[in-house]
Amino acid sequence: MLKIVLAPDPVLRKVCDPLAQVDSHHQKLIKEMFETMYEANGVGLAAPQVGINKRIFIIDAGVREEVRNPIAMINPIITNLKKSTSIYEEGCLSFPSHYAELERPDEITVEYLDENNKKQKLVTKDFTSRVIQHELDHINGILFVDHLSRLKRDVIIRKMKKHKKELNKSDEK
Repeated sequence: MLKIVLAPDPVLRKVCDPLAQVDSHHQKLIKEMFETMYEANGVGLAAPQVGINKRIFIIDAGVREEVRNPIAMINPIITNLKKSTSIYEEGCLSFPSHYAELERPDEITVEYLDENNKKQKLVTKDFTSRVIQHELDHINGILFVDHLSRLKRDVIIRKMKKHKKELNKSDEK
């Protein structure tokens, strides 16, 4: 099982490097990322969240409905954003127990490589669209708290620093 990096770790702020192509090492990483995400009850996980500086993320927006639909996206690019937006509550595996309402476009078109080096294009909306935008932010060094007011962001970051200190103390025992 991979270890999920908790905020405010600097690795979460780096813009990730693209992959020239997906090899067996990356396919193994993707499989381990899915195992880690499912174990953590998540719907998405980006490579920087497990300490890897690559433009890879995985999603499974269907897992909430108990209908798995795993998708791995390598070097994703949003090629179209609809102007209509909606507000949903978001959370993040790197910010356990912290949630906030964010406004994002309802529908997107994204192009990417899949885990078999095949070019893919996906037009999606609602929850899946939101998860993709959240994970794409991660590989661009952007965290969901960056979409909040400075006050709200600072409160969550302060709480995360305290949480990490407590975890480190319990690890030392």
